[in-house]
Amino acid sequence: MPYPYDITQPFDGGMLDVGDGHRLAWEGSGARDGKPAVLLHGGPGSGSSPRHRRLFDPDRYLIVQFDQRMCGRSTPSASEPVVDLSTNTTPDLIADIERLRRHLDIDAWLVWGGSWGTTLGLAYAQGHPHAVTELVLGSVVTTTRAEVEWVTRAMGRIFPERWRTFVEHLPPGRRDGDLAAAYHELLIDPDPAVHQPAADAWCEWEDTHVSLLGGWRADLSAADPAVRLGFARLVTHYWSNAGFVPDGALVDGASRLAGIPTFLAHGRADISAPADVPVELARRIEGAQLHIAEHDGHGGNDLSTWMSSTLDHLA
Repeated sequence: MPYPYDITQPFDGGMLDVGDGHRLAWEGSGARDGKPAVLLHGGPGSGSSPRHRRLFDPDRYLIVQFDQRMCGRSTPSASEPVVDLSTNTTPDLIADIERLRRHLDIDAWLVWGGSWGTTLGLAYAQGHPHAVTELVLGSVVTTTRAEVEWVTRAMGRIFPERWRTFVEHLPPGRRDGDLAAAYHELLIDPDPAVHQPAADAWCEWEDTHVSLLGGWRADLSAADPAVRLGFARLVTHYWSNAGFVPDGALVDGASRLAGIPTFLAHGRADISAPADVPVELARRIEGAQLHIAEHDGHGGNDLSTWMSSTLDHLA
């Protein structure tokens, strides 16, 4: 996918102690005195990626990235044999963003998010509107129970043979309810003979439902086993709890974003996340701009081009 800017090397970074035994890996790149922007990665559990900062003009933006709790270079890792996820929730992540903002002495910043990062960005902006200058969100989701049910079960109608493989990894008695919760039970089992095959099966399904994108690659399935395990544990932890946000709250609370310039981009062929969610958000957020990329999926060339152009305009 085309990005207009080269990857610039970070000029600052570190490990931020946010309490509960968690330390977040963060880094700053671009212009030290540029417009501040914080980038919220997807997953949950994907970790930050240098390629995301290629959307931003490094001469005009101070680009802040961090790995959310227990993924990427943050510690502890969700891939450890035994993990405690009780202090890894959306309210915890929102508090982490604020701690990082204060640590960097930033008054307010542009919030960019992709996929799960859009849920987190919406929740953060609704809780701390004073700290957000603009919202730029791509592949928009709100992680409701209906969205989780869609991505784990209803899409079996689109990929029936692969979904059958996905669901048949579960014990017969756990195939009719919350599939994310059922997988999570296997994933947190300390026995590698139980949790690693479950992680592999989950990541194969993740690669399947985001596959309607030109140039797609099965990145998760090809990742290191520890990465697959940590990712699957975090995704199922969040999805089985509907993102730790009351169902429908992010759409119902959209009026709290009044006065924050909001830009939403979404692929028409995004099977993982149908476009009704960003369309409804755009209807509820006064002045929001929505771009539907007719030929993109969960990401794509048009989405990247539109977001980068928007970011150039906002710089």
